[in-house]
Amino acid sequence: ETTPVIAANDFEKIKFVKELGYERISMGFQTVSKQLLESLGREGSEFIYEKAVKNIRKAGYKRLNIDLMYGFLNQSDEDFVNTIKYTIALSPEYITLYRNRYKGTKLENESQGVALYKVNHQYELAYNELKKAGYIANNGKNTFSKVEGDLGTSDYLTTRVVEARSYVGFGLGAQSFVGDYLAYNLGCDDHKLDRYINSVNQGVLPINDIAVMPKEEVRAKALSVMFYFGFISQKAYKERFNEDFSEVFQQEIKFLQDNKLMHFIDEDTFMLTDYGAEHLYGIIPLFYSERSKEEMFRLATRILDKDKGEQIFLDKYDITKFDRPSVAVDVIVFNQKKDKILLIKRLDHPFVNSLALVGGFYRPDDKSVEDAAIRELKEESNICLGVSRLKFNKVSSTSGRDPRGWIISISYVCCITEEEEKTALSGSDAGAIEWINVADIDKVDLAFDHKQIIKGALNDF
Repeated sequence: ETTPVIAANDFEKIKFVKELGYERISMGFQTVSKQLLESLGREGSEFIYEKAVKNIRKAGYKRLNIDLMYGFLNQSDEDFVNTIKYTIALSPEYITLYRNRYKGTKLENESQGVALYKVNHQYELAYNELKKAGYIANNGKNTFSKVEGDLGTSDYLTTRVVEARSYVGFGLGAQSFVGDYLAYNLGCDDHKLDRYINSVNQGVLPINDIAVMPKEEVRAKALSVMFYFGFISQKAYKERFNEDFSEVFQQEIKFLQDNKLMHFIDEDTFMLTDYGAEHLYGIIPLFYSERSKEEMFRLATRILDKDKGEQIFLDKYDITKFDRPSVAVDVIVFNQKKDKILLIKRLDHPFVNSLALVGGFYRPDDKSVEDAAIRELKEESNICLGVSRLKFNKVSSTSGRDPRGWIISISYVCCITEEEEKTALSGSDAGAIEWINVADIDKVDLAFDHKQIIKGALNDF
């Protein structure tokens, strides 16, 4: 591991490490946005990055990985794609994406303003750009490799992830996971090296915390790590725990298969589907212990504040970056009997996690607002219809209908067949789809002014 500043300014150190026998070097420059680098408290510029890569190559490294981060509140899609393209131009063998966790940074207080939709959407943007450039990875995997037959991660990490093997961590604050115990070295709390060095010099294991974990927790941690590569090896699980994965997690496997989130690609490998990769952070907790699941929901109830997160998002939202007024489309989808309406759960602010109509913004590359409605219907619910199936409903332009600013919505109505209903599946920017009885609309808490839009449609359709 190195930094751009060290690699650019201390060539002899980079060369010395190579001569020690290390063949792979990893460097994180996170982003090429100067504004984001400053807010993260990191040094960096395009000049430093290019000089760093030049020195790494001069030292003889033929295996270079560059780490990038995504999912910042102030990181636009355009900034992120530019960072990806710039990194590709530096020609590293591997590129690794890390979702920004905010913890311990100057941006920690912004974390609730970033919805899961933005995280998934930016990963998808990166995945498509990297794939076009010849970098390969399973959908859901963080490290992309341009070397055929090479997963792109270090041998240690590859073995640790795929085979769920035990590992011992050396260094300040490092983690060890051996058998059924989990330990963290000195420095995990205060980041000070002197206590660690003193402990080693005295012949004492430099451990700060250690705990014997119940088997359910050991399983959960091992499986969580396996998901780093987007699949679970039944053989590796059997060797690690001496039990059959398919028997222990029979209920979870059925749920994931029935909902097209994971599938067996052979007798050994249980892999994420492309659709499943979009919902990775909801899949992993399925394998937690019951105690951990309960604790997770308790923490979510206590810590997450929907209104606070939305306010953080709105404080940073700059509507002047968009055409004004912005135009959105909404689609009211009835089932064949016309007694139910399809709604989606929103993944992004505003109204994150609220139910809403299928819809989104009209884009410059849409031929018409009707085409935008058809596109949104496909993207959010997987339902494919022709424009002729849409019936105009109304234009909604009430002031304050959208907390982001002046946004006008044009809504349409359609009715789908039972066969089309079976194809319905939530898309990348929809957390789930739900069919709500028409008679229960008043009981549902809907985003924006969608309840009024639906009621207007019920009178005419």
